[in-house]
Amino acid sequence: MKVASLFTGAGGLDLGFLRAGFDIVWANEFDPTIWETFQYNFPETKLDKRSIVDVPSVDVPMVHGIIGGPPCQSWSEAGAGRGISDNRGQLFFEYIRILREKQPIFFLAENVSGILQPKHKKAFDNILKQFDMAGYNVSYRLLNANDYGVPQDRLRVIIIGYHKEKVGFNFEFPEPLAHKPNLKDAIYDLRSAKAAKPLNKTNGDKLTIANHEYMNGGFSTIYMSRNRVRMWDEPSFTIQAGGRHAPIHPKAPKMKFIEENKRIFVPGKEHLYRRLSVRECARIQTFPDSYIFKYRDIANGYKMIGNAVPVQFAYELAKKIYVDLSKLAKHPVNFRQLDQVVTGKSN
Repeated sequence: MKVASLFTGAGGLDLGFLRAGFDIVWANEFDPTIWETFQYNFPETKLDKRSIVDVPSVDVPMVHGIIGGPPCQSWSEAGAGRGISDNRGQLFFEYIRILREKQPIFFLAENVSGILQPKHKKAFDNILKQFDMAGYNVSYRLLNANDYGVPQDRLRVIIIGYHKEKVGFNFEFPEPLAHKPNLKDAIYDLRSAKAAKPLNKTNGDKLTIANHEYMNGGFSTIYMSRNRVRMWDEPSFTIQAGGRHAPIHPKAPKMKFIEENKRIFVPGKEHLYRRLSVRECARIQTFPDSYIFKYRDIANGYKMIGNAVPVQFAYELAKKIYVDLSKLAKHPVNFRQLDQVVTGKSN
Protein backbone atom coordinates (compact mmCIF):
# COMPACT_ATOMS: atom_id res chain seq x y z
CA MET A 1 0.00 0.00 0.00
CA LYS A 2 1.42 3.37 -1.04
CA VAL A 3 1.60 6.38 1.25
CA ALA A 4 2.38 10.08 0.78
CA SER A 5 3.83 11.92 3.77
CA LEU A 6 3.18 15.63 4.43
CA PHE A 7 5.15 17.72 6.95
CA THR A 8 7.50 14.76 7.00
CA GLY A 9 10.20 16.01 9.34
CA ALA A 10 12.85 13.44 10.22
CA GLY A 11 10.58 10.54 9.26
CA GLY A 12 9.42 8.93 12.51
CA LEU A 13 5.85 8.53 11.29
CA ASP A 14 7.13 7.31 7.94
CA LEU A 15 9.38 4.68 9.48
CA GLY A 16 6.54 3.34 11.61
CA PHE A 17 4.34 2.98 8.54
CA LEU A 18 7.18 1.40 6.58
CA ARG A 19 7.64 -1.22 9.29
CA ALA A 20 3.91 -1.99 9.21
CA GLY A 21 4.10 -2.85 5.51
CA PHE A 22 3.36 0.45 3.78
CA ASP A 23 5.52 1.96 1.02
CA ILE A 24 6.46 5.63 1.50
CA VAL A 25 6.58 6.79 -2.12
CA TRP A 26 6.51 10.59 -1.73
CA ALA A 27 7.27 13.03 1.06
CA ASN A 28 7.18 16.79 1.54
CA GLU A 29 9.41 18.77 3.90
CA PHE A 30 10.23 22.49 3.67
CA ASP A 31 12.94 22.74 6.37
CA PRO A 32 16.41 22.46 4.73
CA THR A 33 18.04 21.38 8.02
CA ILE A 34 16.07 18.10 7.76
CA TRP A 35 16.58 17.19 4.10
CA GLU A 36 19.91 15.40 4.49
CA THR A 37 18.64 13.25 7.35
CA PHE A 38 15.49 12.18 5.53
CA GLN A 39 17.24 11.44 2.26
CA TYR A 40 19.97 9.45 4.01
CA ASN A 41 17.42 7.24 5.77
CA PHE A 42 14.83 7.11 2.96
CA PRO A 43 16.95 7.01 -0.21
CA GLU A 44 14.14 5.49 -2.30
CA THR A 45 11.49 8.08 -1.40
CA LYS A 46 10.96 11.16 -3.56
CA LEU A 47 11.35 14.24 -1.35
CA ASP A 48 9.52 17.40 -2.39
CA LYS A 49 11.26 20.39 -0.77
CA ARG A 50 8.70 23.10 -1.48
CA SER A 51 6.42 24.75 1.04
CA ILE A 52 3.19 22.79 1.10
CA VAL A 53 1.31 25.92 -0.01
CA ASP A 54 3.25 25.76 -3.29
CA VAL A 55 2.54 22.08 -3.95
CA PRO A 56 -0.38 21.51 -6.34
CA SER A 57 -2.20 18.29 -5.60
CA VAL A 58 -1.45 17.04 -9.12
CA ASP A 59 2.21 16.72 -8.04
CA VAL A 60 1.27 14.30 -5.27
CA PRO A 61 1.10 10.73 -6.62
CA MET A 62 -1.97 8.53 -6.33
CA VAL A 63 -1.64 6.71 -3.02
CA HIS A 64 -3.67 4.63 -0.61
CA GLY A 65 -3.03 6.98 2.31
CA ILE A 66 -1.80 10.40 3.37
CA ILE A 67 -0.04 10.84 6.71
CA GLY A 68 1.55 13.75 8.52
CA GLY A 69 1.59 16.14 11.44
CA PRO A 70 0.96 19.78 10.50
CA PRO A 71 3.18 22.17 12.54
CA CYS A 72 2.12 22.04 16.17
CA GLN A 73 3.65 25.21 17.66
CA SER A 74 0.44 27.15 17.08
CA TRP A 75 -1.50 24.72 19.27
CA SER A 76 1.13 24.08 21.93
CA GLU A 77 0.27 24.73 25.58
CA ALA A 78 3.88 25.82 26.12
CA GLY A 79 3.86 28.28 23.22
CA ALA A 80 1.78 31.31 22.34
CA GLY A 81 -1.15 29.07 21.47
CA ARG A 82 -2.50 31.24 18.68
CA GLY A 83 -3.96 28.19 16.95
CA ILE A 84 -5.69 28.70 13.64
CA SER A 85 -4.95 32.45 13.68
CA ASP A 86 -1.26 31.62 13.25
CA ASN A 87 0.03 30.95 9.72
CA ARG A 88 1.42 27.61 10.90
CA GLY A 89 -1.96 26.63 12.32
CA GLN A 90 -3.54 27.35 8.95
CA LEU A 91 -1.31 24.73 7.33
CA PHE A 92 -3.86 22.19 8.57
CA PHE A 93 -6.07 23.37 5.70
CA GLU A 94 -3.28 22.70 3.18
CA TYR A 95 -3.27 19.13 4.44
CA ILE A 96 -7.05 18.98 3.95
CA ARG A 97 -6.75 20.57 0.48
CA ILE A 98 -4.51 17.79 -0.78
CA LEU A 99 -6.57 15.13 0.95
CA ARG A 100 -9.79 16.45 -0.60
CA GLU A 101 -8.30 16.53 -4.09
CA LYS A 102 -6.47 13.18 -3.97
CA GLN A 103 -9.17 11.15 -2.13
CA PRO A 104 -6.99 8.32 -0.73
CA ILE A 105 -8.70 5.57 1.24
CA PHE A 106 -7.28 6.78 4.58
CA PHE A 107 -5.40 9.58 6.31
CA LEU A 108 -3.65 10.06 9.64
CA ALA A 109 -2.92 13.47 11.17
CA GLU A 110 -1.01 13.99 14.44
CA ASN A 111 -0.85 17.04 16.69
CA VAL A 112 -0.15 18.18 20.24
CA SER A 113 -2.68 17.88 23.07
CA GLY A 114 -3.05 21.66 23.15
CA ILE A 115 -5.27 21.52 20.09
CA LEU A 116 -8.00 20.24 22.42
CA GLN A 117 -7.87 23.29 24.71
CA PRO A 118 -11.22 25.07 25.08
CA LYS A 119 -9.88 28.18 23.35
CA HIS A 120 -9.24 26.10 20.21
CA LYS A 121 -12.56 24.20 20.28
CA LYS A 122 -14.21 26.16 17.46
CA ALA A 123 -11.15 25.83 15.22
CA PHE A 124 -10.69 22.13 15.98
CA ASP A 125 -14.36 21.39 15.39
CA ASN A 126 -14.03 23.15 12.04
CA ILE A 127 -11.02 21.00 11.14
CA LEU A 128 -13.02 17.85 11.92
CA LYS A 129 -15.91 19.19 9.85
CA GLN A 130 -13.58 19.83 6.90
CA PHE A 131 -12.31 16.25 7.09
CA ASP A 132 -15.91 15.03 7.12
CA MET A 133 -16.86 17.21 4.16
CA ALA A 134 -13.82 15.88 2.26
CA GLY A 135 -15.45 12.45 2.39
CA TYR A 136 -14.08 10.73 5.49
CA ASN A 137 -15.41 8.98 8.57
CA VAL A 138 -13.24 10.59 11.22
CA SER A 139 -12.02 9.17 14.54
CA TYR A 140 -9.78 11.05 16.96
CA ARG A 141 -8.36 10.44 20.40
CA LEU A 142 -5.84 11.85 22.84
CA LEU A 143 -3.26 9.10 23.37
CA ASN A 144 -0.16 8.66 25.51
CA ALA A 145 2.65 7.12 23.43
CA ASN A 146 3.85 5.30 26.57
CA ASP A 147 0.77 3.06 26.23
CA TYR A 148 2.01 1.96 22.80
CA GLY A 149 5.59 0.90 23.40
CA VAL A 150 7.33 4.28 23.74
CA PRO A 151 9.45 4.92 26.88
CA GLN A 152 8.16 8.44 27.54
CA ASP A 153 5.01 10.22 28.58
CA ARG A 154 3.94 11.91 25.35
CA LEU A 155 0.34 13.04 24.86
CA ARG A 156 -0.69 13.50 21.25
CA VAL A 157 -3.98 13.88 19.40
CA ILE A 158 -4.33 11.35 16.59
CA ILE A 159 -6.95 11.92 13.88
CA ILE A 160 -7.61 9.04 11.48
CA GLY A 161 -10.10 9.04 8.65
CA TYR A 162 -11.39 6.22 6.44
CA HIS A 163 -13.02 7.14 3.14
CA LYS A 164 -16.81 6.95 3.45
CA GLU A 165 -17.37 5.31 0.06
CA LYS A 166 -14.14 3.40 -0.53
CA VAL A 167 -13.90 1.95 3.00
CA GLY A 168 -17.27 2.52 4.63
CA PHE A 169 -16.36 1.92 8.27
CA ASN A 170 -14.63 3.87 11.03
CA PHE A 171 -11.15 3.37 12.46
CA GLU A 172 -11.14 2.00 16.01
CA PHE A 173 -8.08 2.76 18.10
CA PRO A 174 -6.01 -0.19 19.31
CA GLU A 175 -5.98 -1.01 23.01
CA PRO A 176 -2.91 0.00 25.05
CA LEU A 177 -0.13 -2.56 25.26
CA ALA A 178 0.41 -4.49 28.50
CA HIS A 179 4.04 -3.41 28.94
CA LYS A 180 4.90 0.26 29.39
CA PRO A 181 8.64 0.70 28.71
CA ASN A 182 10.86 2.90 30.85
CA LEU A 183 14.23 4.64 30.63
CA LYS A 184 16.13 1.50 31.60
CA ASP A 185 14.55 -0.35 28.68
CA ALA A 186 15.54 2.42 26.31
CA ILE A 187 18.99 3.73 27.17
CA TYR A 188 20.60 1.75 30.00
CA ASP A 189 23.11 0.11 27.66
CA LEU A 190 24.31 3.42 26.22
CA ARG A 191 27.51 4.67 27.76
CA SER A 192 30.12 7.42 27.33
CA ALA A 193 28.13 10.22 25.77
CA LYS A 194 30.32 13.04 24.54
CA ALA A 195 29.82 16.75 25.11
CA ALA A 196 29.23 18.80 21.98
CA LYS A 197 32.06 20.91 20.63
CA PRO A 198 32.24 24.63 21.44
CA LEU A 199 29.18 26.58 20.26
CA ASN A 200 27.36 23.22 20.41
CA LYS A 201 28.74 21.97 17.11
CA THR A 202 28.70 18.23 16.41
CA ASN A 203 31.60 15.87 17.03
CA GLY A 204 30.70 14.25 13.73
CA ASP A 205 32.43 11.01 12.87
CA LYS A 206 34.56 11.15 16.03
CA LEU A 207 31.67 9.60 17.95
CA THR A 208 31.77 5.87 18.70
CA ILE A 209 27.97 5.78 18.62
CA ALA A 210 26.35 8.03 16.04
CA ASN A 211 24.67 11.13 17.52
CA HIS A 212 25.59 10.15 21.09
CA GLU A 213 26.50 13.71 22.12
CA TYR A 214 24.78 16.23 24.36
CA MET A 215 24.26 19.97 24.43
CA ASN A 216 26.39 22.16 26.67
CA GLY A 217 25.31 25.37 28.35
CA GLY A 218 23.45 26.66 31.37
CA PHE A 219 19.91 25.99 32.48
CA SER A 220 17.27 28.69 32.48
CA THR A 221 15.19 29.67 35.52
CA ILE A 222 12.19 28.19 33.73
CA TYR A 223 14.04 24.90 33.35
CA MET A 224 15.08 24.96 37.01
CA SER A 225 11.51 25.64 38.15
CA ARG A 226 10.64 21.95 37.83
CA ASN A 227 12.25 18.60 38.44
CA ARG A 228 13.75 17.47 35.12
CA VAL A 229 14.97 14.03 36.19
CA ARG A 230 13.12 10.77 35.79
CA MET A 231 14.56 7.59 37.30
CA TRP A 232 15.52 4.42 35.43
CA ASP A 233 12.23 2.69 36.28
CA GLU A 234 10.13 5.58 34.98
CA PRO A 235 9.26 6.68 31.46
CA SER A 236 11.02 9.80 30.24
CA PHE A 237 9.50 13.22 30.25
CA THR A 238 8.30 14.25 26.78
CA ILE A 239 11.20 14.71 24.39
CA GLN A 240 10.88 18.28 23.15
CA ALA A 241 12.22 19.94 20.02
CA GLY A 242 14.72 22.16 21.86
CA GLY A 243 17.99 20.80 23.19
CA ARG A 244 17.95 23.34 26.03
CA HIS A 245 14.84 21.61 27.32
CA ALA A 246 16.10 18.03 27.02
CA PRO A 247 15.55 16.00 30.22
CA ILE A 248 18.44 15.21 32.54
CA HIS A 249 20.03 11.76 32.38
CA PRO A 250 18.57 9.33 34.99
CA LYS A 251 21.96 8.72 36.62
CA ALA A 252 21.40 12.02 38.43
CA PRO A 253 19.20 12.26 41.54
CA LYS A 254 15.94 14.11 41.28
CA MET A 255 16.34 17.85 41.68
CA LYS A 256 16.00 19.34 45.15
CA PHE A 257 12.94 21.45 45.91
CA ILE A 258 13.74 24.88 47.36
CA GLU A 259 10.47 26.74 47.00
CA GLU A 260 7.65 27.08 44.51
CA ASN A 261 9.08 27.30 40.97
CA LYS A 262 12.64 26.85 42.20
CA ARG A 263 14.76 23.70 42.34
CA ILE A 264 18.47 23.07 42.35
CA PHE A 265 20.81 20.20 41.50
CA VAL A 266 21.64 18.16 44.60
CA PRO A 267 24.81 19.69 46.14
CA GLY A 268 27.88 17.55 45.59
CA LYS A 269 26.18 15.71 42.70
CA GLU A 270 26.28 18.51 40.15
CA HIS A 271 28.61 16.55 37.86
CA LEU A 272 25.87 13.96 37.27
CA TYR A 273 23.47 16.44 35.74
CA ARG A 274 23.76 16.46 31.98
CA ARG A 275 21.14 16.62 29.28
CA LEU A 276 20.18 13.45 27.46
CA SER A 277 22.23 13.03 24.31
CA VAL A 278 20.77 13.28 20.82
CA ARG A 279 21.02 9.48 20.48
CA GLU A 280 19.40 8.91 23.87
CA CYS A 281 16.52 11.15 22.81
CA ALA A 282 16.31 9.20 19.55
CA ARG A 283 16.17 5.92 21.49
CA ILE A 284 13.38 7.32 23.68
CA GLN A 285 11.57 8.30 20.48
CA THR A 286 12.14 4.64 19.43
CA PHE A 287 14.36 5.37 16.44
CA PRO A 288 16.82 2.51 15.83
CA ASP A 289 20.55 3.20 16.19
CA SER A 290 20.88 2.62 12.45
CA TYR A 291 18.81 5.76 11.85
CA ILE A 292 21.41 8.51 11.50
CA PHE A 293 20.66 12.18 12.08
CA LYS A 294 22.68 14.59 9.96
CA TYR A 295 23.48 18.04 11.36
CA ARG A 296 26.27 20.50 12.05
CA ASP A 297 24.59 22.30 14.95
CA ILE A 298 23.55 19.87 17.66
CA ALA A 299 20.37 21.91 18.22
CA ASN A 300 19.09 20.67 14.87
CA GLY A 301 19.48 17.07 15.99
CA TYR A 302 17.33 17.67 19.05
CA LYS A 303 14.80 19.60 16.95
CA MET A 304 14.34 16.82 14.40
CA ILE A 305 13.94 14.15 17.05
CA GLY A 306 11.67 16.15 19.34
CA ASN A 307 9.31 17.06 16.51
CA ALA A 308 9.07 13.48 15.26
CA VAL A 309 6.29 10.99 15.90
CA PRO A 310 7.79 8.11 17.90
CA VAL A 311 8.44 5.23 15.53
CA GLN A 312 6.87 2.53 17.69
CA PHE A 313 3.77 4.65 18.30
CA ALA A 314 3.40 5.18 14.56
CA TYR A 315 3.90 1.45 13.96
CA GLU A 316 1.11 0.41 16.34
CA LEU A 317 -1.35 2.77 14.63
CA ALA A 318 -0.16 1.84 11.13
CA LYS A 319 -0.43 -1.87 11.90
CA LYS A 320 -4.09 -1.46 12.82
CA ILE A 321 -4.77 0.54 9.64
CA TYR A 322 -2.97 -2.09 7.56
CA VAL A 323 -5.11 -4.89 8.98
CA ASP A 324 -8.31 -2.87 8.51
CA LEU A 325 -7.60 -2.00 4.89
CA SER A 326 -6.48 -5.49 3.98
CA LYS A 327 -10.10 -6.49 4.57
CA LEU A 328 -11.05 -4.47 1.48
CA ALA A 329 -9.34 -7.03 -0.75
CA LYS A 330 -10.55 -10.60 -1.17
CA HIS A 331 -7.08 -11.69 -0.10
CA PRO A 332 -5.22 -9.68 2.58
CA VAL A 333 -2.17 -9.16 0.35
CA ASN A 334 -3.98 -8.55 -2.94
CA PHE A 335 -2.81 -4.97 -3.38
CA ARG A 336 -3.89 -4.86 -7.03
CA GLN A 337 -7.48 -4.97 -5.81
CA LEU A 338 -6.66 -2.23 -3.31
CA ASP A 339 -5.27 -0.13 -6.18
CA GLN A 340 -8.60 -0.54 -7.93
CA VAL A 341 -10.39 0.61 -4.78
CA VAL A 342 -8.22 3.75 -4.70
CA THR A 343 -8.43 4.69 -8.37
CA GLY A 344 -11.79 3.23 -9.29
CA LYS A 345 -10.14 1.67 -12.38
CA SER A 346 -9.19 -1.84 -13.41
CA ASN A 347 -5.60 -2.43 -14.44
